[in-house]
Amino acid sequence: MRHRGDSSEGYYYNLRTGEIEHGYVSDWHDRIGPYATATEAASALERAHARNEAWEAEDRQWYDDPDEHE
Repeated sequence: MRHRGDSSEGYYYNLRTGEIEHGYVSDWHDRIGPYATATEAASALERAHARNEAWEAEDRQWYDDPDEHE
């Protein structure tokens, strides 16, 4: 089954195995991507972690400063 944003030509990070895959190798439940290069796919978890930390910091700022959003 193909999902929006999937590309059979892209590189994916397999969350179950930790391997980089080119194209549709594994089930979509196990992969994140696509990325343009294998190097980008290899850093997928670091990028996701950094993005999540930034969102959590924004949430803390939002909830810690009630005057900001009255």
